[in-house]
Amino acid sequence: MRAYNSLILAALLALAAPAYAQTPPALITISGDGHVETAPDMATISLGVTTTAKTAQVAMAENADQLAVVLDNLKAAGIAPRDLQTSGLSLQPSWANSSLSENRIEGYTAANQLTVRVRDLSKLGAILDAAIKDGANTLNGVSFGMSDPAPLLDEARKRAVADARARATLIAEAAGAGLGAIASITEGGGGAPQPQFGYARAVMDSVPVEAGSVGVSASVTISWQLTQ
Repeated sequence: MRAYNSLILAALLALAAPAYAQTPPALITISGDGHVETAPDMATISLGVTTTAKTAQVAMAENADQLAVVLDNLKAAGIAPRDLQTSGLSLQPSWANSSLSENRIEGYTAANQLTVRVRDLSKLGAILDAAIKDGANTLNGVSFGMSDPAPLLDEARKRAVADARARATLIAEAAGAGLGAIASITEGGGGAPQPQFGYARAVMDSVPVEAGSVGVSASVTISWQLTQ
């Protein structure tokens, strides 16, 4: 009987334990941002060749011949084959309105877009010259970036964490508390440098292009336990 009563008492204590459980610690949740800027070490050119002819076959053939000249010039300027990529190819009819108010095809326009990566920025102007000298007749823009953005992104993350901690410390101290252990960390947006496009001005000797700087951003959201 005594053993039975002991079991009942133990069960009652187990059921009552949650009522006496320690209250979860108060939390403070703060977001922080980090940003790093540096000079770019590579550029990406978006250019193309557009040709128009009476027939689709001629338009495509002339486009291919013109593009071949552009590719040869770029390779001669030091661009490796791995840094050349076709990014778009299209063939569209050209419509004309007849006197009978009926649309008719008067020719075809072929367009070929090429993406060129330039890893030596000192040659950027000369490479643009080589591209537009004998073939490329559309220049969509030049963007600048980093060949390896990972170290910049890591530094931006560190700054984001430091920013969140500084804000949390300020608010906690103003409320008469302190920061305890970290309860959770969540990384937000950010990533590799985003291209900053700008149109280059073509001149006879070279194309002047200012690289400027590129930036990488990161954000984090951190929750700390508050201490008294």
